[in-house]
Amino acid sequence: MATAGRRNSKRAARQKRKMVLFAFEIIIILIMVVILYLVMNKTSEGPKMVNLDPKNLAIPTEVIEKTEEGGTMHGYMNVALFGLDAETESQLYKGSRSDTIMIASINLDTGDIRLVSVYRDSYLNIGPYKGQSEYYWKCNTAYAAGGAEQAVRMLNMNLDMDIKDFVAVGYKGLSSVIDGLGGIYLDISAEEVSHLNNYQIGVSSVLKCDYTPIKEAGYQLVNGLQATAYCRIRATAGDDFKRTARQRSVLKAIEEQAKKTDLTTLTKVFNDCIGDIYTSIDSKDILELLGNITKYSIAEEAGFPTEELRTTGNIGAKGSCIIPQNLEENVVWLHQFLFDDMDYEVTENIKDYDVIIKSETNQYLKK
Repeated sequence: MATAGRRNSKRAARQKRKMVLFAFEIIIILIMVVILYLVMNKTSEGPKMVNLDPKNLAIPTEVIEKTEEGGTMHGYMNVALFGLDAETESQLYKGSRSDTIMIASINLDTGDIRLVSVYRDSYLNIGPYKGQSEYYWKCNTAYAAGGAEQAVRMLNMNLDMDIKDFVAVGYKGLSSVIDGLGGIYLDISAEEVSHLNNYQIGVSSVLKCDYTPIKEAGYQLVNGLQATAYCRIRATAGDDFKRTARQRSVLKAIEEQAKKTDLTTLTKVFNDCIGDIYTSIDSKDILELLGNITKYSIAEEAGFPTEELRTTGNIGAKGSCIIPQNLEENVVWLHQFLFDDMDYEVTENIKDYDVIIKSETNQYLKK
C-alpha cells in the first residue's frame, strides 16, 4: 500500500510540475550528433573539454560511501546540465549565469534517466563570492562566479550529491540547432506575438543577425531566432513558470524535427554548434555511455525545490528568489526521487545551510 501511495503521489505531483527542460533535450541531441560526427571524422577534436578534480567538488564523505558497492547511490551516473546565457566563447568557461540547471541521474543497470531541474533562482549556498568564502544567493550565480567547477560544487554541497561531470551549451546553441533542423512548428497565441517580436530584437543584437517578425497567431513554422525569443517570454500570465512550459513545447518540437532528420543534416547541426558545447565528459566515455542509445529513456522528471516545500519572495537587494522552506526535507525528497532511498539522512552541512537560509530569508517572508 505504501508503494502504491507513493506512486500515486508522484504521478499527481508530475502532473502539476512545470519542468525546466530547456537544456537537457538540446544537450542530448548535440551529444548524439557529436557521436555521429566523431565516428565519421576520426580526427575531430570534438567539444571543448575540461577535467574536473573530484577533490574540488565538495562531495561529502557520507555520499561517497553511498556510491560504493551496496550503497543506495551505487550504479548511478549523475551529470550536471547547464544552459548558459553565454554570448562569447570565453563565457562558456566563466562569467555567464546558468539559467538552466539540471541533474540527469542515469541508472546504468536499467537505463532509466531521472531528471531534476534545480530552479535558477533557488536560494542556496553558491560558494565563494564577493570576497566571502560562502555566499547565499540565486544558485545560477555559481557558474558566473567560478565556472562549471563552482556550479557543480554548489550542487554537491547543497544537495548531498556526487556529481563529477557536466555538459554545458551556450546562448547560441538553441538557435543554431533549430535552424540546422530547418525550423520547428509552434502554436503561438495572440498574447505572445508582440512579446515574441520584442524579444527577437534583443536576441538578434546578440547573435548579430536580422530577424523576421511573427505576423499572426497560430500553429506555424518558426526559425531558430524566433523560437529562442519565444523561450524567453516572461511578460504574459504565469511569468517564469509559464516560460518553462514554452521551453518544453520548443523541446518537444525539436525532438519531433530531429527524428525526421538525416545523418548529413545532423552532422551539419554539429558543425554549427560545436563552439557552444563545453563538457568534462571525454568523447570515449560518451561513446561508451551512449553506444546503445536505445537502452536509455527518461523515466521521471521533477523540480528542486519540490513544489510542496518551496516558496517565493523578494529577499532584499538579492531580489526575487525561490526559497527551500526546509532544505533538509527537500534533500531527503531528492534522494527518494533519484535513488529510491526512503531512509535518507542528510549530512550535517545540509542542516547548517538550512539554518542559514531560514535566518536570511524568514524576515522577508513574514506577512
